[in-house]
Amino acid sequence: MPLSDENLVLRFQAGDQDAFEELFLRYRDKAYALALRMLRHPDMAADVVQETFLRLCKGLRRFRGEASFSTYLYRVVSNLCMDEIRRRQRRQQVSMSVSGEEGGRQREIAGGLSDPEEELVRKEHARRVEEALGRLPEDYRLAVVLRDVHGLSYEEMAAVMQCPLGTVKSRLSRARGMLRDILTEMELLPPGHVKTGEGRETR
Repeated sequence: MPLSDENLVLRFQAGDQDAFEELFLRYRDKAYALALRMLRHPDMAADVVQETFLRLCKGLRRFRGEASFSTYLYRVVSNLCMDEIRRRQRRQQVSMSVSGEEGGRQREIAGGLSDPEEELVRKEHARRVEEALGRLPEDYRLAVVLRDVHGLSYEEMAAVMQCPLGTVKSRLSRARGMLRDILTEMELLPPGHVKTGEGRETR
């Protein structure tokens, strides 16, 4: 049976470099998926993944297992993504690059179509859902991605986002409501869903 994350961490701390390689292979795709949804730029997401594992390689020497390895990893990825978003905002750059988005779309379409019409419809729908997700404020986007894409528990989300459990639940609820409204506005959901209020987050 494959070793648990905890056992791999312990082996790495004991000097087994192959254990860290196994952790990298186990989590690189998940780290990239999170970074890509937050940044919506493949090259930046790849840079975040590289920096994440460089930091983990150093930080795991002092890791004491207060949280799971996966929670630790998601926290590092999330923090790096937030740092990059803030840098973009300070440089007054557009958060979601239209040219990068369209380029990615063209690469997807050019990737080969077994059933061209069905494939185009599916990919266009997926692209527009990602576009809607990208319109959420970054804190709300992170909550939706961690819960609805990566399946983290509320407790794990609180550890990753470094905020109280009540804030996590409030933020996720508002994020889902905002996302539903955006999808309805984009005609990806039928009108008539219940709009959420603008209530404050629980602190």
